[in-house]
Amino acid sequence: MKKLFALLLFVLLNQAVLAQKTVTLQDCESQFLKKNLFLLASQYNIDASKALTIQARIWDNPTISAELNAYNPEANRYFDIGKDGQKAFGIEQLIYLGGKKRNEVKLAQTNEQLAELQFNDLLRTLKLQLRKSFYTVYYNTKSLETTDNQLAHIEDLINSYSVQVQKGNIPLRDLVRLQSLYLNFKNERMEVVNDNIEEQANLKLLLNETETVVPKVTDAEFNKYLKTINFDLKAFETDAITNRPDYLAKQKEIDANTLNVKWQKSLSVPDVTVGANYDQRSGAFNKEANLTLGIPLPLWNKNKGNIKYAQTILEQSKVDKQNFELQLQTDITSAWTKWDESRKNYAVIKPTVNSDFEAVYNGILTNFQKRNISLLEFTDFMESYNQAQIQLNELKKKVVLSGEELNSTINKDLF
Repeated sequence: MKKLFALLLFVLLNQAVLAQKTVTLQDCESQFLKKNLFLLASQYNIDASKALTIQARIWDNPTISAELNAYNPEANRYFDIGKDGQKAFGIEQLIYLGGKKRNEVKLAQTNEQLAELQFNDLLRTLKLQLRKSFYTVYYNTKSLETTDNQLAHIEDLINSYSVQVQKGNIPLRDLVRLQSLYLNFKNERMEVVNDNIEEQANLKLLLNETETVVPKVTDAEFNKYLKTINFDLKAFETDAITNRPDYLAKQKEIDANTLNVKWQKSLSVPDVTVGANYDQRSGAFNKEANLTLGIPLPLWNKNKGNIKYAQTILEQSKVDKQNFELQLQTDITSAWTKWDESRKNYAVIKPTVNSDFEAVYNGILTNFQKRNISLLEFTDFMESYNQAQIQLNELKKKVVLSGEELNSTINKDLF
């Protein structure tokens, strides 16, 4: 029975390990580009826009008409369409004037380019979400590893103290203090776990992945965010307006709205319908061939409303672009300031925390086991150590996330 239980436990542990997937950021981004459903769905917008461009080039079909005699009362014949009967045939084609087709095609092509820019902006936005979730899961996991390690030590102490309390060798208050410390760590751990669950779900969604994603980050990947970058708003803004697809889309919207105004004005120009017909006997002459021309009189509908609407949308898009430029300056300044503050905060604590904390922790644990320090001193240190480790990982996470925010704001990898 014990062997069977051990075998089942081994199988379950192996399945849990297999359900996890350790990946680098490069692995994630490669899978993201291939499998992300948001990108795949957005790609169809580009295909749809291309189809509309094809349709815009197509002229209306010609119209063919036929007039056949149904009853000849003089000859008392039905369907008298022979050589002495009556029949007429005609064909008509609508000819666009005023540059309608040219403007329609240009507008469709501009909307096609706009769809591509919107796709690229979605890619930029989702890429930032992917990187944020990736690094958040990584640093949350590091915090959980630290907390779990301490919980294991405290749990061993609680078990040992429980035995000693029952024997009357240790006062109950010492056990209660350890249990209280244990519960505090559990509560702190739960906050990190809840955040990790959300970010892990985001990662799976972005990657179209069912397995648990375990991020892998090297020291070199983190250290690149610590380099010094001088603040140059003009240079950053130039990079942003050159690289950011949402800014380029604002300009493309102005182009599209300008073309729409031209198209609406061209729609006010009447089109000509050109045709030809053959009439066997009902016209002025037998077997006559005629040329037909038709044009609507622009008396009531001159498309004024649509022209005014298009002009209003054009002016609105120009104001939107100006507002976007102002917002872009604010976003760049804010993103750089957040990253710079995070970098400086980490630089202050880096020399002491990274080198000393682990050694001090091991020393305190050893001294407590040898009863060289009191329980109060031990629990106080454990709380401080756990908080320091979590805060250290939070600082690292803020450095990386703010750096990625700056990258995305300018749409250029500065790190």
